[in-house]
Amino acid sequence: MTANPNLMRLAAAGLLTLAVANAQADTAASANVMAPLEVSDWNSFDAQLNTAAGMGVTAVSVDIWWGKVEAAGDQQFDWSYYDTIFSHITNAGLDIVPIMSFHQCGGNVGDTCNIPIPSWIWNHYSPVPAADLRYKSEQGNESVETVSLWADALVAAEYQEFMEAFESHFSGYADDIPEVNISMGPAGELRYPSYNSHDSGSGYPTRGAFQSYSDAAKADFQNWALNKYGSLASVNNAWGISLGSSSQILPPSNAGSFINNGDHFYTQYGRDFVRWYHDSLMQHGHTMMDTGLAAFDGAFADIELGMKIPGIHWKMASGDNTERSAEIAAGLIPSDVDLDATNTGHGYADIVGVPASYQSNPRGVVLHFTALEMDDDPYGSGQSLAKSLVFWVAAEAEAQGVPIKGENALAGGVTSDTGWNNIENAFDYASYSGMTVLRINQVTTGGTGQYRYTNFINNYLVPEGDWQRTVIFIRGETLSGQDMFIRGGIDHAYANTNLGRNCQTYNVECALRIQHNNLRNATTASWKSGDLYLDWYGIEANQGAGAEGTAMDWTTNNWPSGWGALRTVAVDGYGEEPLNTYGDHYWMLDVQMDCSNTANGWFEVKSYISNGPGWEGNISQSGTPYSSTNHVAQCGRINVFERDGNSAQIVNFP
Repeated sequence: MTANPNLMRLAAAGLLTLAVANAQADTAASANVMAPLEVSDWNSFDAQLNTAAGMGVTAVSVDIWWGKVEAAGDQQFDWSYYDTIFSHITNAGLDIVPIMSFHQCGGNVGDTCNIPIPSWIWNHYSPVPAADLRYKSEQGNESVETVSLWADALVAAEYQEFMEAFESHFSGYADDIPEVNISMGPAGELRYPSYNSHDSGSGYPTRGAFQSYSDAAKADFQNWALNKYGSLASVNNAWGISLGSSSQILPPSNAGSFINNGDHFYTQYGRDFVRWYHDSLMQHGHTMMDTGLAAFDGAFADIELGMKIPGIHWKMASGDNTERSAEIAAGLIPSDVDLDATNTGHGYADIVGVPASYQSNPRGVVLHFTALEMDDDPYGSGQSLAKSLVFWVAAEAEAQGVPIKGENALAGGVTSDTGWNNIENAFDYASYSGMTVLRINQVTTGGTGQYRYTNFINNYLVPEGDWQRTVIFIRGETLSGQDMFIRGGIDHAYANTNLGRNCQTYNVECALRIQHNNLRNATTASWKSGDLYLDWYGIEANQGAGAEGTAMDWTTNNWPSGWGALRTVAVDGYGEEPLNTYGDHYWMLDVQMDCSNTANGWFEVKSYISNGPGWEGNISQSGTPYSSTNHVAQCGRINVFERDGNSAQIVNFP
């Protein structure tokens, strides 16, 4: 950028900052945030989006509420809200992860909206009664949060029509959508509503409530038992009972005693009931994924699909017959396998097997799992093994070749260092390959949430782009206490006119992502930490105090013995440097640079010496691709300049 004195003064005063910060490679392929359940304040949302983009967030997940879009009637779609929110997200430079949300908004932890599923669905299949479309619990209560899986044969066609209409309407966003997530139950998760608000006393940290007491569910259990054993007589023999009719094959009449007495573990009837209950949920998972694959066969045919299972971590360490009962009531695990064995995934082999069965599909299916921020707390009121569960599920996903990504279970979990320490621990030692934060406001309004997620992105996100080692030498003599910094990137006007970039609105468009190769100099290390861009805007949010841009290190081609102990860049971060074949006082920047944002490989730099000299003057360098009053360098090469001098040497690495 041409050295604009007004711009430089604003930056020096801390009034102009780079609008983003991204990425040092490690183990995460995506770093997403969840949008609000329903946006009401668009100005605040835009501010959050811009902050998220500045942090290096990759995408925003958005619930596509079935009940919001198709409330007026079958195939009467209103996409206007999503036209608006998608434009806001993409205008901020972020991708979109739509969640096909066939559940209501409301009734789950953290829900702040009320969007029921379409009311017409309950009368859509007359003479089938509405009760046959709903889950009915052991307490006799019906859930209206989702349609029951025992009505999949009826309602799956409606799900497919909805997804096809979504694909048709938003086909132009295909390049902005890296994944579509398929909601499979309450809160979008593959589970039963076993701890939801339609029942009393079934929430955290209780065992929950079985949801298989509708006539449709009972009929399915009866058919399952007869198919397994061949006849009612064989059912009686296997279960040690004397039923007179298949209509007497029923879920437990007293589910509390059923669990407390351990019937689900120690009786054939109990193991069979839980197996049927669990397998019914697994089949529902396959049905929903098959429906998604069939629906998204046009513009979205190459987009990866995703699904989510919850981290139901309570009642895991109870030490009595209620152990693992909350997971069982949710349908996540069976009771007829060794729940302590690694070869069963501690009970999760079947549910991980749902996405595993689609891994031969060219587009793939990714699994999302929650509760990454939580600790084990076996002796607390929840008798929780959340942290262990996070690792069990990841290990099983890895064993079955399933890509797995993580989420926090509770919004507050990403506002504490403890939560982030657990998240990073999961990425360090388990197979998680992406993170989605619940929700965007928790990490874009300052404080621990924003600071830690920014650091997570910097340390774990694998950056896209054309990364090449790039070195800049600028000769400049300094006094004790003075250091050299540079700022640089692409000139705003040139970028707008020749590259089609609007750097006035999104100044990251004229900045260059960097990763410092030399962090050994104790003087400059804090200025390099958190310095993620070569830019025109001064200190970045997480740089050490006193930074005036991107810090350089003093080098020479020869360290005389009279100067004392030999100092080298390789050991000390400053001093002798083999790439410096030029002489004393050549300050060096050694980085990996993303060349993809340069101007056909070229970029500009200007030096600043702290504590006195300040900015160097205008430069008139020959052989540049366009006119500039700054030094013009090439990405991926060694660039040698003199402060206030017009000469330039640009050479390849030896």
